[in-house]
This record gives sequence, C-alpha cells and structure tokens, in this order.
Amino acid sequence: MVKLNKIYTRTGDGGTTGLATGPRRKKSDLRLHAIGDVDETNAALGLVRLEIDGEGALAGGLKRIQNDLFDLGADLATPETGDALSYEPLRIVTTQVEWLESEIDRLNAALSPLTSFILPGGSRLASGLHMARTVCRRAERTMVALGAEEAVGKPALSYINRLSDYLFVAARHANDDGRADILWVPGKNR
Repeated sequence: MVKLNKIYTRTGDGGTTGLATGPRRKKSDLRLHAIGDVDETNAALGLVRLEIDGEGALAGGLKRIQNDLFDLGADLATPETGDALSYEPLRIVTTQVEWLESEIDRLNAALSPLTSFILPGGSRLASGLHMARTVCRRAERTMVALGAEEAVGKPALSYINRLSDYLFVAARHANDDGRADILWVPGKNR
C-alpha cells in the first residue's frame, strides 16, 4: 500500500533516488530514465483523455492503460536481482499484454488497410495519441537499452511495445476510423 505523508524528503538532493527494494541509484541511471519515460507516457495519456467526450471504450481503455503504466513503473522500480524479497513484487503480466492485443484487434477491425505511412495529425485527439505514441516509443527504446545491461521482464517489454501499436491504431480510430488520416506522399515537395 502506498502512503505519502510528506512529498519532499531531501534524500534526492544529492542526485540519487531510491528504488522499491531500497538501493539508491543516480538519477541519470538508465533504469531511472526508463521509469521517467514511462511516467511521461502516462502524463501524455492524461492530456489525451481531456480530448475525449464521455466514457466510451477508448476513454475506459486509456484509463486502464494509465493504471497499467503505474504497474510498469513499479515493475521497473523493483529490479530482478534473484534475491528473495519479503513481498511479491508487482510485475506486468501477459494478461495485460493480451488485453492490449485484443483492443488493437477490436479497433483495427474498422480501419481500412494503409496504402502509405500516415502523418501524425488529423483531429486534436488523434494528434495527442500520436504524441503519446512517440513518447511511448522512447520509453520502449530506453527499456530495451536497460535490458541489454540488466534484467527487464519480457512481459514488461512486450507491454510497452504493444502499447505503441495500440496508440497508433487508436489515433487512426480517432481520425474517423482512418478516413481523416493524412497520408504521406513520398517526395511530394521536391
């Protein structure tokens, strides 16, 4: 259970922060970059949700994803060291990845196949989803780089990869099921 009575502790003033298991890392550490990129993805989705009217499937899905992104942050904040812990660490699980896949399939069913790459834009909602997608891709790149140096769970990597796919399809959905997508025209302005 999370309980925050005091927001500032001064323990980070020296440029370090504590992980869930206790050890302190430099704030420039790759693991902290990954956690920060996931947090930024979540904040971008908070802005996107302001563009959605009502509580439809997309709004509910994004709300669920924001919660899952906190799970992902907790997963990253608890490095897999092989040491026994006194508690069961929160990890991304395959059912969270499978849910994203089912939502991608559901949204994609109404979309026409692409004949070109699309330019990020169209509606305000689609533009926000594309921006969140690019932040999510950065989080994925950081997590992959971290995974080359130390353990990162496979479901966590799958989740962040699938999330960017979801955000792409959701952006097309927000653009009148792709009818308002702006297609890239290679070499158009030469």
